[in-house]
Amino acid sequence: MKKILAPIALLIGTLAFSQAAKDTIESKVNEIEEVTFVARKPTVESKVDRTVFNVANSSILAGNTTWDVLRMTPLVSIDNNDALKAEGESVTVYINDRKSVFTGKELKEYLQTMPADNLMKIEVITSPSSRYEASGSVINIVLKKRDDEGLKGSVTFNNRQNTQNSQYTNLNLNYHKKNFTQTLVGSYSDNTWVQRNSFLNTFYENNVVTEGSTNNIYKGKNPSISSTSEYELNDKNTIGLILEAYQGKRSNNSDALGTRFENNILDYSYDQNQNSSTLNRTFGTNFFYKYYDKEKNRILDINLGTNYDGEDDNSYFIKNKVSSTKTEIQETRLLSDVENRNYYIKVDYTQPIGKSGGNFEIGGKMDFNNNVIPNQLYANQLKGLSTGDTFHYQDNINSVYANYSKTFFKKLETRIGLRYEHIDYKFRQDVAGTSRDESYGKLLPNILLKYSFSDKYDLSLTYNKNLWRPWYAEFNPFMQPTSDGFYSRGNMELNPNPSDRFYMKFGFLKKYFLSARYTFTDQDYWTKDVIEGDKIISEPANFVGKVHKYNLYANTNQSFLKNKLNVNLSFGWNYLDNSDFNTKNDLNSDNNYISYWAGSTNLTYTNLFNKNINLSAWVEVSNQNNGNSVANKTNVFHNISATKIFPKTQLEFSLQLMNIFARPTFDSTTFSPTGSRRNSTRSDWYGASFSIVKRFGNQKVKENTKTDVEKNSGGGK
Repeated sequence: MKKILAPIALLIGTLAFSQAAKDTIESKVNEIEEVTFVARKPTVESKVDRTVFNVANSSILAGNTTWDVLRMTPLVSIDNNDALKAEGESVTVYINDRKSVFTGKELKEYLQTMPADNLMKIEVITSPSSRYEASGSVINIVLKKRDDEGLKGSVTFNNRQNTQNSQYTNLNLNYHKKNFTQTLVGSYSDNTWVQRNSFLNTFYENNVVTEGSTNNIYKGKNPSISSTSEYELNDKNTIGLILEAYQGKRSNNSDALGTRFENNILDYSYDQNQNSSTLNRTFGTNFFYKYYDKEKNRILDINLGTNYDGEDDNSYFIKNKVSSTKTEIQETRLLSDVENRNYYIKVDYTQPIGKSGGNFEIGGKMDFNNNVIPNQLYANQLKGLSTGDTFHYQDNINSVYANYSKTFFKKLETRIGLRYEHIDYKFRQDVAGTSRDESYGKLLPNILLKYSFSDKYDLSLTYNKNLWRPWYAEFNPFMQPTSDGFYSRGNMELNPNPSDRFYMKFGFLKKYFLSARYTFTDQDYWTKDVIEGDKIISEPANFVGKVHKYNLYANTNQSFLKNKLNVNLSFGWNYLDNSDFNTKNDLNSDNNYISYWAGSTNLTYTNLFNKNINLSAWVEVSNQNNGNSVANKTNVFHNISATKIFPKTQLEFSLQLMNIFARPTFDSTTFSPTGSRRNSTRSDWYGASFSIVKRFGNQKVKENTKTDVEKNSGGGK
């Protein structure tokens, strides 16, 4: 920790002293010194229901992708499986208030093709209103909106050196003429990702212990293109069409070594090699209509869209098992051809109520999903495995919601919302014949209160009821081999996870914030391991029992040296009470109560020595404790970058150093009623990258138009 913080503190201190000295010298040379104040949004804004990371003019954008910037966003963390989390909990990602079709590794690959140069801000909405789907926290990625006449854009070239080399190229074009705006973004990445993992599996019955390691090399060639066409019919009516296309051509080579003991006696050892190739294609369309009466502050949004996601996977495994009596060579080939189709329509209407400043929003959405996962296994030994089956999943989610916002006495901001969701879902296997057909509805209220004692002191309270549903693939019970020599499958009996969240925030002097959060849930679904014959199988399962989470955090955003140096600091304490959860699931009682510290710091320095040099640094201290998984190590992530801008030629050169002082390792133990699994993973979270950005045309942007309630308090959305 000290090794990381010390050089960053020294760097910032030296720059601050140097800049201050230069400013002093210049003031002595000039007979008349002109005092100016540059009004800029703080890098991080802490609002009632969200934290806003304003990155539009930040130096961290140069050469980065949207995924890279998300990694440095306050409150956001990414685990070793590339799952995004906010304050340690799963999130839903929106782009310009439109839900992304991607999750997990696919979301990462897609956001890696989206240039950070196009970002306006990232909103981490920890207390979302009823307009958002009921799955907990929301990350809303807001893109820039350019409407100056003519053609403008940028070209980015990036080369990154981790364990192996990766490249990224992007072309961003925008054309505006009178009432018509066209944006076109094309990207191509050629990435190589190396991951090393060690594991220790223990089963209590017969003391079965399996330990070993894996080495994985992932390669991906990912082109993408997106088009946004927008036409203003008049000053109140706008129509538009968004088209997106993405392709991921990936390969994976994995080597695994392992040994298995039973009652301290060697059962067998094994080595396994996996070669796989995957082709993923995604297409999305969204037609939208917007009516906006600026005088009466009335907004009508209508969105109609489709998404298609298809993936062909071909994996080949060779596993050598060596025991005291014989040697077995097992060859397995896995073929799958996944096709997912989504259709939706969403309507949202907002208008003021009366003359007292109230604001009312009402809307609804219809979502239809039709997903098919065919799997086929070819092998010389298929004992205990199905040779093939096709999994079908269909659902229809209908939701309606309403939000009412109003300010009383010019001091008390309020928002009350209610969302109702009803889902009909069914899935089946063609060969096995198993099926499930169910439906349920859920009311999900939320409340927001903010009282301003003065222009310098305020207190806010929020409550949200959330519901996290299993992902469709987590239901699929088809068992298949994994890269580490084990097996995995889904579970058709999974149940949704409801949770309740209470949040309190106290702000003073407009730049200091203290917050407290309490969250609890009575059930959840997490991963567990089971043994069937000689197979160790990882699968999701329902866990009952109450879990209490307590969080206390302090946050501040400071500007120094005529607004050139901006510092955001967040640090807090987390406490988890898993006693009831562990008792009811027969989990390890040594981890009933978990306490740990976490925090992050973002530093940006603009126009060093008045030479158009921008610097930024980011440090995060994080710990991953989720459900029945307990972290064994606290990680410290960091990133340091410098960007040189040439205004006349509109060129930018950027150098980044990632985790050069310490290489992060994800180390955690997952407990289940039958045993435990410890995984220690080291990925390519370190290295250096160099970027060149060429801009052309007028680069001025404006924020997307929002209502007064949204602009002032963040309560409208």
